[in-house]
Amino acid sequence: MAAITTRPLREIADDIRDDWKNPYFGAVPYLDALGSLESIKDNYGLDSAKSIVRYFLSNATKRQGEVARSIKAELKALLK
Repeated sequence: MAAITTRPLREIADDIRDDWKNPYFGAVPYLDALGSLESIKDNYGLDSAKSIVRYFLSNATKRQGEVARSIKAELKALLK
């Protein structure tokens, strides 16, 4: 069975910034936090990376498009 590789969260955050030119203000702090994280097992201050991803996803519900759907699916898969 092949090993599953995941991209660093900071790389995912870069892709989000490239695609989402005017992010919702509520998502910005979580997007910034994602930009400093490597793995879903990391922490950002007292918050786990998992909670940062969850908060970002809840604040990015209006973000639409093919890239948005793909990235949201990638982030949701990290939470499993």
